Amino acid sequence: MLAETINNTNFVSRLAILKQERFSGKLLLKDQTQEWNLYLFLGRILYATGGHHPVKRWRRHLLAYCPQVDVNTLKITENNVSLTGDISWEYLLLYSAVEQQHISRDQAAKIIASIVAEVLFDVTQVISITCEVKPESLSVPQLVLLDPGQAIAEAQHAWQNWQKAKLANCSPNRAPVIREPEQLRQQVSPAVFQNLSKLLDGQRSLRDIAAGMKRDVVEVTASLLPYIQSGLIEFVDISDTAPPIAPPAVVSQPAITTSKTLIACVDDSPLVCQSLEKILTTAGYQFVAIQDSLRAIATLLTRKPDLIFLDLVMPNTNGYEICSQLRKVSVFRDTPIIILTGNDGIIDRVRAKLVGATDFLSKPVDAQTLLEVTQTHLNKTPQV
Repeated sequence: MLAETINNTNFVSRLAILKQERFSGKLLLKDQTQEWNLYLFLGRILYATGGHHPVKRWRRHLLAYCPQVDVNTLKITENNVSLTGDISWEYLLLYSAVEQQHISRDQAAKIIASIVAEVLFDVTQVISITCEVKPESLSVPQLVLLDPGQAIAEAQHAWQNWQKAKLANCSPNRAPVIREPEQLRQQVSPAVFQNLSKLLDGQRSLRDIAAGMKRDVVEVTASLLPYIQSGLIEFVDISDTAPPIAPPAVVSQPAITTSKTLIACVDDSPLVCQSLEKILTTAGYQFVAIQDSLRAIATLLTRKPDLIFLDLVMPNTNGYEICSQLRKVSVFRDTPIIILTGNDGIIDRVRAKLVGATDFLSKPVDAQTLLEVTQTHLNKTPQV
């Protein structure tokens, strides 16, 4: 299904329709700077992730409900590795922890409910959001299934409380830091200043600080509001932490990539794009699908992928023309361009080589072959 731009009211209505239709799959939500994944099973919310700090969020809520658990000892069991293409590693790691009796099912359900609430809180603040519905089987065991209407209502109520506390201009995902230490020292007691200096180190978000203090984030932020308004405390953006595990691959393969490696697929077929996305993102790559061939060049110039899979036959234009144009742009002179085709003939290969294609890959795409081709061409040193 094509992505569409909707507001919060339409988003709530969309969830209600999907619940009624007993939809299973993923909602990909985007604004200008963030991206979230909302997983549904038979119309109910199975899990949610994405936004600014998905790993920190996951760790924070796991620690809140299971302080005895060492996150670094958790592993996805072999039985669950095959499910990684359906849902995020975060959910599978929780499920594996339940299977191995590190945490109880009830604890896992509470963790998931808290994570979903936090994701929906962030989503409800977005005025306009792009929503793409992706049907999938989601063949994973269900730890909890949340009613979307109730979850949205709770998120909206939390946002209303945030506004009532006059915190609408503060994001709980940003990190407070002391801007004017000497002025702040004069306004508070030495003990308070010492505590604030430790807490407001610019490394932890408001959510992280509140969780560490075991206090409500609204209460903690409201207590800082006078200093924020007077300019003594300001906010900075912080990055997420690394996940506790490497994302498992669909097939056996060596670790070859970092999360910064971006792969693009230009193909008018949603099924081909979804297939490549499932395989490549599970293997740890970032992925962008481009189904509109007329916008392919512009999108590629904006995103600058490290490798491009390019369909040979598309409406309006074809892979030969796009490949030829890309090779005329300096930034794509050495970028691997792999032609996707269902007709692997000698004429196609010769013509593709003439316009600068790097390699061929036959459709339907085999996961093992796809990953081997990807690894081979990403590891090659461009010739000058």
